[in-house]
Amino acid sequence: MSMQGTVIAAHGRHYLVQVGAEKLQCVTRGKKSDVAVGDLVDLKRTSANQGVIESIAERRTLLYRSDQYRSKLLAANVDQLFIVVATEPGFSDDLVSRALVAGEAAGVEVHLILNKIDVVASLEKTRSRVALYANLGYPVHEVSAQEQPEQTRAALLPLLQGKSTILIGQSGMGKSSIINLIVPHADIAVREISAALDTGKHTTTFTRLYAIDDHTSIIDSPGFQEFGLYHLTEGMLERAFPEFRPRLGGCKFYNCHHVSEPDCAIRQGVQAGDIHPQRHALYLQLLHESSQKLY
Repeated sequence: MSMQGTVIAAHGRHYLVQVGAEKLQCVTRGKKSDVAVGDLVDLKRTSANQGVIESIAERRTLLYRSDQYRSKLLAANVDQLFIVVATEPGFSDDLVSRALVAGEAAGVEVHLILNKIDVVASLEKTRSRVALYANLGYPVHEVSAQEQPEQTRAALLPLLQGKSTILIGQSGMGKSSIINLIVPHADIAVREISAALDTGKHTTTFTRLYAIDDHTSIIDSPGFQEFGLYHLTEGMLERAFPEFRPRLGGCKFYNCHHVSEPDCAIRQGVQAGDIHPQRHALYLQLLHESSQKLY
């Protein structure tokens, strides 16, 4: 008998699927591993607590990263992406910028969460770095998950309500502290999922979904240091930079790559100060990467 459920954790080719009040340990047929946390799936039970995923329902959105060789699915059916940065340790502008592009390309709303604002010594410098993204129209929310837990909850809960949200960020940004504020029993759930997926007691190397209510969920992903976007085509890339959009179609050549062509509207935007040089440099880097993919 076929059943429907939501994938709430993934580790390798092993998945934990929530079916009503039950959690079933599932695998896919054959060697397929194109299942993401947040996917709605049809499955067949094979034993009391195990099943096989038969098919994946059509996705509203899919967020993923990729290198030259393969793709790494982050989450399906998410409405918004929260990028967690902090005053310390320093965050990577490259990682943040790439995550913004990934969100735009996937049609997902993106917010920045600036954590650890109690570290006053680094606050102004960090604010000035984050201003680049705020000026592009991305909302920035300042919090201090450990020092001001109640204010942090009050700031974030309304943003999460009625939506599926994925949190990403480098290690050390305080993502886990934020998750624990929003989901009080998250640490217990992690232990349960680790046991179910047999990943070892203290691993956090899997993505997991926590349902807050029937319409609200939050997805925690492991900290990572790289965010490849080799899967994005040139057309997808240029449209994923919101500050490029008003100028697209304004270049002298219809097939302009915005690299060194004469009368390029994008490069003119850089010269005019409307497009930050750092953003144009990222575009050129991503354009180069997308031409290198081998899969």
